[in-house]
Amino acid sequence: MKSLTKDGYRLLHEGVQALSIVEGNGIKVDVDYLKQTIVSISEKIKALEADYKEHDVFRQWKKRYGEKMKLSSREQLGNVLFKVMEYPVYAYTDTNRYSTDEAALNSVDDPFVNAYLEVERLKKARGTYLRGIAREVGPDGFLHPSFNLHTIVTYRSSSDRPNFQNIPIRNPQIAELVRRAFLPRAANRHLVEIDYGGVEVKVAACYTEDPQLLKYIKDPTTDMHRDMGMQCYCLSPKQMTSSARKAAKSKFVFPEFYGNIYTACAKDLWKGIDEFGLVMPDGTSMKKHLAKKGWKKLGACDPKHSPRPHTFEKHIQLVEKDFWGKRFKVYAQWKQDWWQAYKKKGWFDTLTGFRIHGLYKHNEVVNYPIQGSAFHCLLWSLIRLVKKELRNHGFKSIIVGQIHDSIVADVHHKELKPFLRLCQEVMVDQLTKAWPWIIVPMEVDFEVAPEGKSWFEKETYELN
Repeated sequence: MKSLTKDGYRLLHEGVQALSIVEGNGIKVDVDYLKQTIVSISEKIKALEADYKEHDVFRQWKKRYGEKMKLSSREQLGNVLFKVMEYPVYAYTDTNRYSTDEAALNSVDDPFVNAYLEVERLKKARGTYLRGIAREVGPDGFLHPSFNLHTIVTYRSSSDRPNFQNIPIRNPQIAELVRRAFLPRAANRHLVEIDYGGVEVKVAACYTEDPQLLKYIKDPTTDMHRDMGMQCYCLSPKQMTSSARKAAKSKFVFPEFYGNIYTACAKDLWKGIDEFGLVMPDGTSMKKHLAKKGWKKLGACDPKHSPRPHTFEKHIQLVEKDFWGKRFKVYAQWKQDWWQAYKKKGWFDTLTGFRIHGLYKHNEVVNYPIQGSAFHCLLWSLIRLVKKELRNHGFKSIIVGQIHDSIVADVHHKELKPFLRLCQEVMVDQLTKAWPWIIVPMEVDFEVAPEGKSWFEKETYELN
């Protein structure tokens, strides 16, 4: 066994031990709230579904499909909305069918569609999350999810019984319904989440040593997502908003880093205008603004065909060329070199001590080492905290969960600041000393729920 794999083995071996302690700790569940919420959601779903029949969309749906009508069929709904009732088509899928994802349905101003989406969200909250949690709660009122290190080819972790890493956060309504079920184990304790800020971007910089990416990370006056928001939506610094920044971050920057191409990014950025409610400071719609800049329509977004002039797709193609051809050209060259080396050898090494063999696609080869190593930063820190630091300092506070880039802890009120300072010391100072390949500053963000309150009620916490 070479020293490279010894390092990797040690990390996983100690990681399994630390995560077994986290599993044993468990997180408290408000069982009464859980039962009451499942009942109330079921009643609300029943009432909304009973109201369906009063809407014109339902009548047209029933008329068109008769006994074959299925309320669960998005394809049928798309045909009714965009073909029968002639609502403006939001987008098409890759198979040239009407898109009926949440963004597409949100573009339809119809009371039936609003109720339909509400029912879908409530069903998911009830079935996937609340009932899933209820099935796994032990007699002690605690949830003890499993955390695995042997099932993911990226060398990240996974979770099951239930999937603790899939607890919703993006949809505020579902997030509130589900996260209110989690409580600290006593009234004088806090649920705390400690998150590595932008860890995958930082690890990518360590692999690629791209000077522009390093500058974005090290220079606090720069902002990659702001710059890309301005470029994607043709905005001046005064016109730039936090919403446009979020859209660019989630719909362009990260997708491009992970291997998406301009056709998919253009489609998602266009949808993002409605999803994030993007408007100009004077109230002008973003699409009118883009039209004035020369980008009048989305375009076909078909990778088999070149984009047509004056389409948003054409604009994003140009942005993508600049992104990889000028802004991050060293990163682009690293991806080519890394891929060619893998094709020649049949394996690639991670900075954290793993040699990965097997047949992988291009995007997998350039993404897996970054994703895996980013998680290993968290795993190393969790091991250090659980197996050494918390015990040595005699803390009553414990770690109760792990979500890829963040740690969830149940913290005694009197230990809050010392606990957070210890986490910062381990996750930033000790980690970078242990792994010299980390050539960028690491940072952690804290969110803390008030004493005795639920996980949903956590707020950003500044450590003085």
